[in-house]
Amino acid sequence: MKLVSAYIKPFLLDRTREALVNAGILGMTVIEVKGFGKQLGHTQLYRGAEYAVDFLPKIKLEVICSEAQKNLVVDTIMEVNKSEKIGAGKITISTLDEVIRIRTAEKDEAAI
Repeated sequence: MKLVSAYIKPFLLDRTREALVNAGILGMTVIEVKGFGKQLGHTQLYRGAEYAVDFLPKIKLEVICSEAQKNLVVDTIMEVNKSEKIGAGKITISTLDEVIRIRTAEKDEAAI
């Protein structure tokens, strides 16, 4: 089993969720986060004063899936969020040792 975590721009969340649901991926977790990568934040103008925004708002999207679904999840996220501009996001993939559904005590693939 895999945990696919994607850090994406907030305005692309709805399109990403819709694309994943259309691809047959029904479970996901969404977390509002802030951070920066190579772009190191940016400056904004507010009431005539310029100030630095060091941490940019992002969305962390987590999907637990089987090994067989991993490429589908990654490809779907990439398709919606791909951009030539810096700050498009990152995807990380981790291996999960065990998954347990609390309600039924189902384990691993059955718990997804």
